[in-house]
Amino acid sequence: MTDGAQTDPAEAAVDLRHIVEAPPTRVVVVGGGMAGLVAAYDCARPGFTVTLLEASPTLGGSVAALTIGGVTADAGAESFATRGGHVAALLDELGLDGDVVQPNPAGAWVRSGRDTVPLPKAGLLGIPSSPLAADVVRAIGWSGAWRAYLDRLMPVLKIGRERSLGVLVRKRMGARVLDRLVAPVATGVYSAQADDLDIDVVAPGLNAALTRLGSLSGAVGELRSRAKAGSAVGGIRGGMWRLPAALAAALEAAGADLRLSSPVASVAPFAPAEASETDAEPDAEARWTVRLADGEELPADVVILATPAETALALLGGLSDDLAALAADEWPRASSVELVTLLLADERLAAAPRGTGVLVADAEKSDVTAKAMTHSTAKWAWLARETGENRHLVRLSYGRAGREAETVGLSDDDVRKLALADAGKLLNIPFEESALIDFARTPWTSALPYAAIGEGERIAAVRRGVEPIVGLEATGSWLTGTGLASVVPDAREAAARARGLRWKALTENL
Repeated sequence: MTDGAQTDPAEAAVDLRHIVEAPPTRVVVVGGGMAGLVAAYDCARPGFTVTLLEASPTLGGSVAALTIGGVTADAGAESFATRGGHVAALLDELGLDGDVVQPNPAGAWVRSGRDTVPLPKAGLLGIPSSPLAADVVRAIGWSGAWRAYLDRLMPVLKIGRERSLGVLVRKRMGARVLDRLVAPVATGVYSAQADDLDIDVVAPGLNAALTRLGSLSGAVGELRSRAKAGSAVGGIRGGMWRLPAALAAALEAAGADLRLSSPVASVAPFAPAEASETDAEPDAEARWTVRLADGEELPADVVILATPAETALALLGGLSDDLAALAADEWPRASSVELVTLLLADERLAAAPRGTGVLVADAEKSDVTAKAMTHSTAKWAWLARETGENRHLVRLSYGRAGREAETVGLSDDDVRKLALADAGKLLNIPFEESALIDFARTPWTSALPYAAIGEGERIAAVRRGVEPIVGLEATGSWLTGTGLASVVPDAREAAARARGLRWKALTENL
């Protein structure tokens, strides 16, 4: 057909039939965490056959359920960041939008040494926008607050070029702001030391605002003023675990094949075997062969890798020299984290004496081993109703950046005693053993420190290595940063590219 020529109706009909009758695109998603579930969900529509392979016996990754004392709560992630609206849009599609809830606005406290105080509210990553505010003075004392105020008088010597969050805060506001306010937030949110965090990743625009306004506190104030009104996080009534459960149900309804306990051994370009006389109709030629650990081989037109970093790099390493070099590189060590959940019966907890929880500034200078504690029934009204009067769920987190959780190797009895003692100190309520109704421990492996200095360049190199490989996508928290607000849009973009590949293939001969 040439430019300006009339389209023959019969020819158009043939073209349309070519699209309608084309064999379905076979999409294999490796990994059944949130990234894999979202990517599979967006691909599981007419014209696509989706197989999802998950190595473990459960779906959802760190978004999982826990039943303790007859109450079902979250075993991992319990909230999502509302920025971008990506998670809210997905919840709307799945019919969960009516169950979105906001946490108690009371906020968290921070513990430094043996002192526990409310975390100042008008801040960013613990950096105060008003250094002499009463809650800042309470947290770091007058000497610390006056040192922080010097930031407003100090010239900007290295305009817009400081990269380390910890170095910047120490220079501009001093050690107390860093150690007592910023460090516990950095450890709790990013599982990394503040000195290792890249400012442009954890606080985009902060360097530019510092250059423009001349002070770090002023820059923080400007970034806060730009933020939309309303809660920065949300949850789901009943628990965040309902999100992966809804995705799995939608996938099953669409006819997707969800396979648990199905680890993948390799992904390789498709190499069809010679057809034997007994082959009635061999599979149409595919781009990829996905080989499972049990030896089964699946043909695929598109493969979406949505696994943790170690598995993804091992699979990517055999696909190109550049990816092999990246896979062989010495990547940072992922941290091990253990969450210990306590179900307690104590009427003193009804007053939420430490707000929604406590971040621990420095375990080495503290009498507490946990790095953080969440008073879950104080944070979520729905959970308080489910748990019952004078019964409270308290969750403690163990394991800091780059090292194993302190609970690794401990018996259940030792972990229970440690967690009960830590909770008592953090809440300033000494608990008797009789107050403990039930407890559970949930080990997790943290994602790589996405926000660490240098990690962005390494991740960008992985994305550049994957981009030219037709029919291959990689997504997941190790590439995007932890949190559903980062994981969901990246997984949806990977799925959109997979769908676009099919349309391009079907229309290229029109």
